[in-house]
Amino acid sequence: MGKRYKDALKTFDRQKYYPMDEALKLVQDNAKAKFDETIEAHFRLGIDPRHSDQQIRTTVMLPHGTGKSIRILAFVDEQHEEDALSAGADIIGTDDVINQIRNDGWLDFDATIAMPPMMRKIGQVARILGPRGLMPNPKAGTVVPPEEIPRVINELKAGRVEFRNDRTGNVHVPVGKASFSYEQLSENLQAVVDSIQSVKPDSQKGAYVRRMVLTSTMGPGVRVDGMS
Repeated sequence: MGKRYKDALKTFDRQKYYPMDEALKLVQDNAKAKFDETIEAHFRLGIDPRHSDQQIRTTVMLPHGTGKSIRILAFVDEQHEEDALSAGADIIGTDDVINQIRNDGWLDFDATIAMPPMMRKIGQVARILGPRGLMPNPKAGTVVPPEEIPRVINELKAGRVEFRNDRTGNVHVPVGKASFSYEQLSENLQAVVDSIQSVKPDSQKGAYVRRMVLTSTMGPGVRVDGMS
């Protein structure tokens, strides 16, 4: 552990659960790295990821964005390439791009969208994109008809974030940058919490959110009280 990390540990009790606003303030105040750290929310959910009806995968619109410039790869047919680029897509998923992903492991983008007819072609690189959360998916709203492409691109650029549970039932969501105002981070965080609560599976029993922790890229986690 570095000096900054050890100093941060002196400002709070790691075993204590703090009110959400206090926990967020602690994390933001302790984000003192030489770069603009990302503030993240981590949820341990009481779901059983082995059951398909308890899988969590959705999106949330962060009111103040992520603070990150998003590079979007759009898989569209030739007829709609100009529309996608005009809407803000950074890369068009041509055959050359698919080959570059498959052969070189090229992943210089942050999000993907696709028209339904393109999914068969994207299947060639599904094993590469899927584990990294980059595979277009109808449930996440990233597989849409051509008329919806501009709207989705605009939302992704503006701060729409996709999240899903990992194999242990945990969910990790960025809330914003340490340089954001506290109010901006607080509103983004509340949007994330509301989204998590809204997708609670009907078949899930017992405590839904078993633990919530806030952290920054280089800082220790602070436990949040009042989640269930």
